Amino acid sequence: RVTGDRTLLAQTRERLGDLVPDERVFVVTGDDQVELVRESLPSLPPENILAEPCGRNTAACCAWAALAVRAKDPEATLLVLPADHVIEPEDMFVLAIKFAEQMVEMDPRRLVTFGIKPAFPSESYGYIERGQSLTATFNREIGTFAVKQFREKPDIELAKQYVESGNFYWNSGIFVWKAKSIVEELARHAPDLDHHLERIVNAVGTDDYETVLADEFEAIQAISIDYAVMEKASDVVVIEAPFHWDDVGSWQSLSRLHGTNGEGNTNLGRHLGIDTRGTITRSEKDHLIVTIGMEDTIIVHTENATLVANKNDEEAVRKAVKLIESEGWQEYL
Repeated sequence: RVTGDRTLLAQTRERLGDLVPDERVFVVTGDDQVELVRESLPSLPPENILAEPCGRNTAACCAWAALAVRAKDPEATLLVLPADHVIEPEDMFVLAIKFAEQMVEMDPRRLVTFGIKPAFPSESYGYIERGQSLTATFNREIGTFAVKQFREKPDIELAKQYVESGNFYWNSGIFVWKAKSIVEELARHAPDLDHHLERIVNAVGTDDYETVLADEFEAIQAISIDYAVMEKASDVVVIEAPFHWDDVGSWQSLSRLHGTNGEGNTNLGRHLGIDTRGTITRSEKDHLIVTIGMEDTIIVHTENATLVANKNDEEAVRKAVKLIESEGWQEYL
């Protein structure tokens, strides 16, 4: 699934190498991102770009892709990948995906996800609580566990408890499952969602497709795939990711990806800092950001908007995005 960056989308495709041929790659994106996807992946069949008329969270995204894939291949195994992740080394990633595929082939009803060992307490990620170890059953070299519970994004104190316990992973949003199995789970646990999407898939190739797509998608309740299915399904397994993972949807990821200077600042663009520590700045090439006496701050300047925020309160940034959307100011996002 992609919501923004051309380079990251191309990297996500390249990461798969020959594991998945182009004709078996599907991209779910907003209808305003279709041209970006075509430019980034020119070899992708046009019909494999599923353009959402409006955002309806990850359950709708995963379900629509699964139904589209099942229509082409009822026995297909589906790998679900967000496109805003940095993952390395790629050979370990491919190895882990092949291992997950084997687990699903052993039991087609099984739903597999990847957990990221948390590097710090984060309020920005959902968490997966692991249960019984299955490592010896499947592979002694890759940590594998039954999922005890999915947890929503916690406050900082609860996040600290999760990390200290050693039994929690960040939820990567990467899944491997049979297309038909996730569709069956959706029909069982989220029948209303399944009903709307079945109508969309059944309208493919008809004159009414665009109208059905717009009407049915708008009627879908916006819920996550975790809430719709994963928290309710009976056979869910988490693999401890044997690769490095970073979510570039977080501003703090810039420091991890680009490093910091002697004052702990990360600067993309021109910046002059006086008594400034732990601050992240991003600006256009010819725009200078000057900070005086700032600490643990995010400052982002674009052509038509400026963001100034506490670095340790990224959830407030998400709230700001929702408020901007509610005002109809999408041009600033």
